[in-house]
Amino acid sequence: MKTERPKRPEKPGKQDRPEKSAKYEKVIKLDRSNLPERTTKPKKIIRRGEKSADSDSIRLNKYISNSGVCSRREADKLIEAGVVSVNGKVVTELGTKVGPGDKVQYGDQTINREKPRYVLLNKPKGYITTADDPEKRKTVMSLVAGACKERIYPVGRLDRNTTGLLLFTNDGMIAKKLTHPRYGIKKIYHVEIDQNLTRVDFVKIQEGFKLDDEMVHVDSIEYIGDGKDKKQIGLELHSGQNRVVRRIFEHFEHKVLRLDRVYYAGLTKKNLPRGHWRFLEEQEINMLKMISSNIG
Repeated sequence: MKTERPKRPEKPGKQDRPEKSAKYEKVIKLDRSNLPERTTKPKKIIRRGEKSADSDSIRLNKYISNSGVCSRREADKLIEAGVVSVNGKVVTELGTKVGPGDKVQYGDQTINREKPRYVLLNKPKGYITTADDPEKRKTVMSLVAGACKERIYPVGRLDRNTTGLLLFTNDGMIAKKLTHPRYGIKKIYHVEIDQNLTRVDFVKIQEGFKLDDEMVHVDSIEYIGDGKDKKQIGLELHSGQNRVVRRIFEHFEHKVLRLDRVYYAGLTKKNLPRGHWRFLEEQEINMLKMISSNIG
């Protein structure tokens, strides 16, 4: 036999509830006249689509690192050493921020905020190494147009009829060290001449000789391949003298028919067809930075 559970007493309705005490009915109004004035400005709310005033500003060490000069940690050391200036004033405080309109200098070198770019071109014949040409001749810049949004420049020069490796970058520090004659960057050329290079002239070039009142020294010279073709020469040198390879063979009354730079500062033409370009790989960029730091 089922038994009915006793019903719970119903909750009192709103009208049946006891009245609140007076302390709950009293509304306390805050008198702000005696409060101290706010000492800091309220934080500005940045709405979607808006930019804060310093949204384009970045820390100085990151700015320096982005320019390709060094790492952020090394940049901090440069800042502390007092060799970095912003808008003409030396900055030593870490954490300083700079914006797009600020001029940042490391020593007397103005550095660029842009992301550093490194493009390697296998230059064909018939292009001159310049950014602009008043005579409207073909320039190497047309071959790398559209490679990146940053403006890049050729590192050093190859004359119009010389082919081979040509590096482009916006990294002024590396470009300066790779092109300065006293740093002696290693270069290897494949030279084809009109007549056989005699053993006597071969030895003279190998041992060094005077050219236009200036001594010329090559690091290595050899006949290419099995050595049977005495017109095909491989030449390795560090010299930064203008047109030095052509002048060497002209000195021995040889006409250079073909001159191709096959090696430059550790970079080669492997898998890079004539007239094509590619971005350097990370390990190649690190190699260039290591070379430039060792000769600094």
